[in-house]
Amino acid sequence: MEDRWLSLEEVAAYLGIKKDTLYKWIYRKHIPAHKVGRLWKFKKGEVDTWIRSGEAAEGRRK
Repeated sequence: MEDRWLSLEEVAAYLGIKKDTLYKWIYRKHIPAHKVGRLWKFKKGEVDTWIRSGEAAEGRRK
């Protein structure tokens, strides 16, 4: 399966979090995100790697 770009809504659903939480993670530079125009886009592979690295858990403590 191709590693397509995911929307903010798709990533929030994938991670089981609210969009507000995802925005906080973006602005605190905790999650790999790419701004395309006015929209935030994510690569599923990058998000998965970020979670496996433990940075997701560390981000919550900050």
